[in-house]
Amino acid sequence: MTAEDLASFSAEWVEPISIDYRGWRVFQLPPNGQGMAALEMLNILEVFPPETLEVFPPERPDPLAALELHRRIEAMKLAYADAYRYNADPRVARVPVAELISKRHARERARQLDPRRANGEVLHAVVPTSDTVYLAVVDREGNIASWIQSIYAAFGSGITVEDMGFALQNRGAGFSLDPNHPNVLAGGKRPYHTIIPGFMERVDLHVGFGIMGGANQPLAHAQFVSNVVDYGMNLQQALEAPRFFKGEPSGYEVSIEARVPEATLAELSEMGHVISVRPEYSQEMGRGQAVMHRSNTQTNYGASDPRSDGAATPEGI
Repeated sequence: MTAEDLASFSAEWVEPISIDYRGWRVFQLPPNGQGMAALEMLNILEVFPPETLEVFPPERPDPLAALELHRRIEAMKLAYADAYRYNADPRVARVPVAELISKRHARERARQLDPRRANGEVLHAVVPTSDTVYLAVVDREGNIASWIQSIYAAFGSGITVEDMGFALQNRGAGFSLDPNHPNVLAGGKRPYHTIIPGFMERVDLHVGFGIMGGANQPLAHAQFVSNVVDYGMNLQQALEAPRFFKGEPSGYEVSIEARVPEATLAELSEMGHVISVRPEYSQEMGRGQAVMHRSNTQTNYGASDPRSDGAATPEGI
């Protein structure tokens, strides 16, 4: 620290961060303060309202009951693991505050809280980063563009173009360092690439579609196509339908959204699958968009995945 560091510093006004906790609006200071841990902890506690605990009657909650204290301790562990991983000065680092203090994130973290046993190995959550954009466009003549762009990691190569403000990608990370692998790193080569905008058509139906999400994309595409072709779903139904994700071909682990019936999950478990249940609409399953042109009626359709912040937007003629 230098005298110049001190001389150039001045206090600043900041916008507080807040959540709703059972009808109360609770405010905290934003990062670089750790207030988001308190808000995340409260959100996790809200998933388990006191009146659902059998240790005391609903009319007289006991904050010192063993199950209540256990719940608070375990919620603290989950929230602190996230804060210790992500909290930083937001002027120089991306801190995913909105995600960490969201109700959706709390529900996902709460699934890891065992109501009867303490957890001694609490891991931080993996917060998805928005490094990819996909769009599908169809005009009145039925021309379709299926377009995807990604810088790969959250900040790409970490290098921005001078005076232009955009980051360069780091897709070179997709190479293999195994000298015997066909994808081995070498000059003049293009690496294994994950982004894959898609099309499908049959007779008068023409569809442009894409689903973002790294290694998730091929299996998400296949699930989308099967939903349309095999089960007669429209575009929106096909995007919304519960999906699974498995990042590696080996192993038994697979992530599946909570909307899959429990009986189905039980059968899959009996078959040997080790299932991790994810939230109802988890970004882990990818984030997609789709358009369709029906050429015999000159009609266009659009759909947008509720797992993300996209939209299906018609343009007026």
